[in-house]
Amino acid sequence: MRDTDLLQLALGLVPPWMVKAANFDAEARRLDIEIDFTKGGRFPCPHCAKTDCPVHDTAMQTWRHLDFFQHQAFLHARTPRITCPDCGVKQIAVPWARPGSGFTLLFEALAMTLMTAMPVAAAARLMGEHDTRMWRVLHHWVEQARERADYSEVRRVAIDETAAKRGHDYMSLFVDIDKRSVLFATEGRGAETIAKFADDLEAHNGHVSNIKQVCIDMSAAFIKGVTDNLPEAEITFDKFHAVKLVNDAVDKVRRAESKDRPELKRTRYLWLRNEPSLSARGRRQLAALTTLHLKTARAYQIRLAFQEIYQQPTRGWGALFLDRWYAWAIRSRLEPIKHAARSIKRHRDGILAWFDSPIANGLIEGINSLVQAAKAKARGYRSTRTLKAITYLIAGKDVHIIPTLNSGPPPPNYTQRLTWFRARRPSPA
Repeated sequence: MRDTDLLQLALGLVPPWMVKAANFDAEARRLDIEIDFTKGGRFPCPHCAKTDCPVHDTAMQTWRHLDFFQHQAFLHARTPRITCPDCGVKQIAVPWARPGSGFTLLFEALAMTLMTAMPVAAAARLMGEHDTRMWRVLHHWVEQARERADYSEVRRVAIDETAAKRGHDYMSLFVDIDKRSVLFATEGRGAETIAKFADDLEAHNGHVSNIKQVCIDMSAAFIKGVTDNLPEAEITFDKFHAVKLVNDAVDKVRRAESKDRPELKRTRYLWLRNEPSLSARGRRQLAALTTLHLKTARAYQIRLAFQEIYQQPTRGWGALFLDRWYAWAIRSRLEPIKHAARSIKRHRDGILAWFDSPIANGLIEGINSLVQAAKAKARGYRSTRTLKAITYLIAGKDVHIIPTLNSGPPPPNYTQRLTWFRARRPSPA
């Protein structure tokens, strides 16, 4: 078997494409493969698919391919422009690479797989390429996947913000609760982010009237955005954020009281964790503190009672329990607790909606943790655009991002390749 025949078979080339020559340089750790097309070869028009179009002219191009063992491999080919009687002179696409790329599709598929599991810079070092080129590959395929995404079946959405950079830069995430996949990511955390999501939803075969349930925190901006842009959606306030509101009030009471009661210093998590999650020592310390008639202890009991609202069997029982809890909290003479209780009262319907649709933002919080972990591994990202691309890559599970062979003749299957090889196998002497 000739080397060129083996390489042609391995690359999956079909006529008129063929391997013309190969040069292996062990010292340079490099394999160069020259690809050409047969003399007089004709190609289909990339626009109208008219067959047997003659070649107008050619231009040399080079693509980085998968490594040949530990050696870098490059493909070199004359890429033709054809003359179509209907469309004129058109550039054809080669079957092993996408237009405009300096890499083969298989190389980009490997790069995308690596970048899913590690920082882009680390993947670039592993593949012996500059990270800027890897970012171009990532952005291209993520954008391609986003263009193909179909949101016609989206009905339930969770919305939350995550920190994009240190300081006050935020990115809002929109997650399909049923598919557990990121639908949309955008800068900011105001009502305008909901409007952007609505536009993106419509652009991907979805419709705002299809969204029946939305889970958000008690942000006034998010509430306004959902009300204005998702008219059919029932708002469910995230259980985690509602409980956090009361927890924060308990901690404010503790901090104020600790100025006069030093035994409360460094006891924050005793009051914010549920008792089963405390160590044996923590439970003993908490039991001792609750006997001291502290304001913090009263706030703690109110916190525990609020959590029991979500344990009620029906919405009716939940409403009754919530109203009784509010009456207790508002008479507690603890200003942070009273402030939290008023906020809970204003958002009563959205909190009770949890009983009709027990959805929560735990899913999106998990995605947030994945995004932040990826950001930490990469030691931050230069722009929100790169962070969004990484978010779609690691959490956009409803879209296929790994590159596949482009349009044009499909690669031959095993039988086709074997038939092709046997036809070109030299006869025995």
